[in-house]
Amino acid sequence: MDWTEVSQRIQAGEDERTELGRFRSWSEKDWLDSVCALANTEGGLVVLGVANDGRIDGVPMDAEEVQERLTNAIHNGLNAPVQARLGRRQEAQGWVHWIEVGRMRGPEPLRHRGRVLVRRGRGNDEPTGSELQELYNTYGLVFTEERVVPGTSADAIAPQAFRDYMQRKGVDLDAEPGMALETDLYNREVLGRDFDGALRATLFGLLCFGKDPQAYPPTRNLWVDLVAYAGTERGAEVLLAGEARGRLDEQVQRAEGWLRALGHGERYVGMERTEQWPVPLAAFRECVVNAVAHRDYSILGSRVLVEVFDDRVVVTSPGALPNHKRPESVLAGGTPRSRNEAIANVLWDLRLMEQRGSGYPRMIRAMRAFNGTVPELEHDKDERWVRVTLRRTAAETPSS
Repeated sequence: MDWTEVSQRIQAGEDERTELGRFRSWSEKDWLDSVCALANTEGGLVVLGVANDGRIDGVPMDAEEVQERLTNAIHNGLNAPVQARLGRRQEAQGWVHWIEVGRMRGPEPLRHRGRVLVRRGRGNDEPTGSELQELYNTYGLVFTEERVVPGTSADAIAPQAFRDYMQRKGVDLDAEPGMALETDLYNREVLGRDFDGALRATLFGLLCFGKDPQAYPPTRNLWVDLVAYAGTERGAEVLLAGEARGRLDEQVQRAEGWLRALGHGERYVGMERTEQWPVPLAAFRECVVNAVAHRDYSILGSRVLVEVFDDRVVVTSPGALPNHKRPESVLAGGTPRSRNEAIANVLWDLRLMEQRGSGYPRMIRAMRAFNGTVPELEHDKDERWVRVTLRRTAAETPSS
């Protein structure tokens, strides 16, 4: 890009592909935010030595040194080198430097200071959940449970959570030393190697054994959203809302604790009084476990959603049924096929998931004993969701 075109862009002012900025010291790093955002979007131009109103005030430093340091920053200041061309021009007011940023091509979006940024209008912002999903899809990083999570390291894993799980399986890691913990985590696919060779947490490892699984941009929406309404429609007053975050076993336990917080009624069978929850806890737990175990984790901007209405409890999970399963086969307890085998195995080992393939038949038995209804299973291949509805009351029998 020559000075004539740069000058025209300066006169036109900032827009979604042009950033203008004054520059007085190397402690000012906001221009790297702009480089990151433009590269993640459609590319563009960053001009240094120009005020926001287009007035040139120059960069008051040696021009050769500025070019060298700009080159170093765009190669080493972000998580990956940036495809860019540098230019400069001496005007009466001083030197103007510019960076022509190409759109990023690589295994993942660029990050600056740990943040993914996109260009929105004249600003640099963190992407919304749907924008982030589209970014990762564009870059070809579609999350499956064995893929590494950008921004993580071996420190993202809670060693005690992993040790407790292994001990539950009959393996005492502390009693049988001989292998470094990181090596064991790598061998068991809790950690994996990134394209640069660095050890990072896999999606499976982070969700099952992570210290803070929702702390990273690609996983920040991977939790269970909870809401109870005072009515039968979403437009009704919200009685109680909550979030079940943390590792997957914690998400299941916190979702069940939230349901318990809604309170319970009483039911008498003969002379005996029993507590009655909105729906059987075993059936509810099975719904949530299935949702977090089998959801499509490549859908980054969506959460598992639990909704409690006056007449039903609905659990919606992102993604179609795995491996071409049909609703009828799932409800019948057909041959189990999991989208996330490692995750499902951990939940089974933790006794949160029943014997594989028996979950829905158990749910059906629990609901029939509760009020004579059966779970309703829907899925939408195009919109990519699976929904299970548990009825709180039996349908009324029409009077003859």
